[in-house]
Order: sequence, then C-alpha cells, then structure tokens
Amino acid sequence: MAVAALLLRLIVMGFAYKLQLDPSQDHWAFGWETGRVARSIATGHGFSSPYSAPTGPTALIPPIYTYLLAGVFKLFGIYTAASALVMLTLNNLFSSLTCLPVYSIARRIFGIRSAVLAGWIWVFFPYSIALSNTTVWETSLTTMLFTLAVLATLWLENSRSIAAWAGYGLFWGFIALASPAALSALPFLGGWIWIRQWRRGSNRSGTAFVASLCFFAVIAPWIWRCSRTYGHFVAFRGNLGMEILVGNSDDTSHPSNFKILPGTNPRELEKLQQVGESAYMTEKQQEAKRLVQQRPMRYAGLTLRRILNTWTGIWEFPPPWNMDESGWPNVLMYSFISMSAFAGMFLALRERMDLAYPLILVVLVFPAVYYLTHSDMGFRHPIDPILVTFIACGFSFRKKESPI
Repeated sequence: MAVAALLLRLIVMGFAYKLQLDPSQDHWAFGWETGRVARSIATGHGFSSPYSAPTGPTALIPPIYTYLLAGVFKLFGIYTAASALVMLTLNNLFSSLTCLPVYSIARRIFGIRSAVLAGWIWVFFPYSIALSNTTVWETSLTTMLFTLAVLATLWLENSRSIAAWAGYGLFWGFIALASPAALSALPFLGGWIWIRQWRRGSNRSGTAFVASLCFFAVIAPWIWRCSRTYGHFVAFRGNLGMEILVGNSDDTSHPSNFKILPGTNPRELEKLQQVGESAYMTEKQQEAKRLVQQRPMRYAGLTLRRILNTWTGIWEFPPPWNMDESGWPNVLMYSFISMSAFAGMFLALRERMDLAYPLILVVLVFPAVYYLTHSDMGFRHPIDPILVTFIACGFSFRKKESPI
C-alpha cells in the first residue's frame, strides 16, 4: 500500500511541482511564511522574517518543518526546482507512510477487512494526493505524526511501562513543535488511556506524570524562546488574533481573507516593520477581541459557516459550478467523505466498539480551533486518516450471526 501510494504521488508530483516555481512576489507561493523563515535560516539570519522584508525574530510558525525546509534550501538551493522536488518528495513520503498507521488502527479496532480497505482508500485519497503535491507546508508531516499518535494511544492503553509512557510524552512534544494545533486532542487521548487503566484497577498517575515531564521537557525550550522574542509569555505561536481576523474580516466571500496579512498587504507589512512583530500581534489580538465583542452574532454566524465548510466544503450557497474548493464537484466529494465517515462512527457507537471512542473524540475536538478562526481543507487533513478508518468500517462491517 505504501509503495503504491508513493508511486502514485510521485507521478502527480511530476506534473505539479512547477506550481512552487512561480517567481511572482519573490516565490511567495513556495512555502509562504514557512519558506521565508527557512530562507532566513539558510542565509544565516536565524528564525526570523516570515514575510518579504526583514522583520526580526518571529514566533508565527512552528520549527520542525521550517528547519527541515531550511536544510533542503541549504543543500539544494533557495526556491530552486531541486528544492521543490525534494520537499514534495518528502511530503509524498510522509503521506504514503501514513498508510501504515491507518491500516494498524483499522485492524486493531475494526478487523482485517476494514484494515485492508482503509489502507487502500488512503492510497487513492484525493486530498492526500493533492495536498502533498501542491503545498510546501507541514500538513503531510503533521498528518503522519498525528495518526501515529492515535495508534500509540491504542497501544498504550494496556501498557504499564514507564519507558512507553515517557516515549509517548516525548513524541507528543515533537508533534507540538510540528503543529501546535494537534495538541487539542492530547488531553482527551491521554485522559482516555488513564481512565481505561483506572477502570481495570491500575493507577497510572505516576507514569502519566513521567509522560507529562517528558512532554514539557521537549516543548519548554521553544516556549521560552518565543516568550523571550515577544517579551511576554507565548505558547508556541503568537498569531491567534491575526488568524481570527483572517476568517472574520469584512470580506467573507471566501473562508479566509489573506489580503489582510502582511504577506500580501504592503501597508500591513510596513506597519509590522515599524512596530515589530510582538507589538503588531498584540494589536491584532486586541482587534480580534473587539471584533468578537462588538459583533458577537456575526461571529457566531461565521463560526457556523466554518463548521459547515469543514465538513461539506460549502461556503456560499448554492456552490458555483467550478473546479476549485468552493465548486460543486469538490462539495459533493467532500460531503460524501464526511457523511460516510459519520455513518461509520454511528456504526461503531451502535456496536459499542470501545476502542473507537478515542477516534471519535479526535474527530470532534481537533477542528474546533479552526471553527473559531478560519477554515481550510488543509486544516482538517490531519484527521482525514481517522475518517478513512470509519469509512472502511462502514463499508466492510459484517454483523456476526447469532449462534442457533
């Protein structure tokens, strides 16, 4: 499955990689903010300047994928065709290897038939193929890591090993440095393990404490660095206010209004340069707070639209007849995937498949931060492998016959 998935994605890459080579806006489409910071690192200016002009140290993006891209730039050139091919190949490798935890999760919970079907669905999953070949971003890496974390949760459910719990904490720390948004699921997955073991009479408080220490040992240096950069406490990233403004501006023709960002708005970039990133993001935080307080019903309405968009692809109604994210073809495909996954979840609940409960929690919790800020198909992608396992469950489930 993984080999087939990689071959398919590499074939697509041969046609898609030139999207990264657009020279307009100084290759802005090649990684956007991640590409800019990676360029800064590769040229010896450190983790800084996420936009076209120098703006100093930044806390806008997480470090793991950014340093990976910086290493590729150092070896293969900044914004070159060779770097594009290497990064997209890595994206495709991450996407293809996700077949393995998808298969393992489905087999552990739903059985071999569902596992085989889930693995092959992922091989041909259109959004996995598209995102790994059109976007130089951490999406495919996060998807693989997050799916492995869900699998590790199922393994740890029966483990009393301190080393296994410590490894779990270390791994989640690594995930946090790849995509802090993934942490929304950690309290629920960790709590599920603790409750399962507690019900068996095993108190895992000590090992959970060890896992927590390992987790904080991994993330503490980065939080310290970001807080020092801004002059006040920052947990991973300092741009929440700006993300809220992107999804709740006066222009709601699309789920995200990127025209207000310094990367595409020269006036905003000039303001950022004048006051510095810390003051600029503090101002955006205050603007977002005022926006929510002064127009709460509008914000609530847009939040409901984002929830609908996350699961159906619908933003405007009726959807237009075009081939982009808002068009009918995508809406039908996206809605079919979601509805099929929900049907599989309902089946798992009806059949009381206990091991499916943490997966359901993940599906419910993970997108919440994007409901409140702005939605995008890439944002939901880390839980797409979980949706695939539920789809496979729904299509392959066979109710056992009662003995006569």
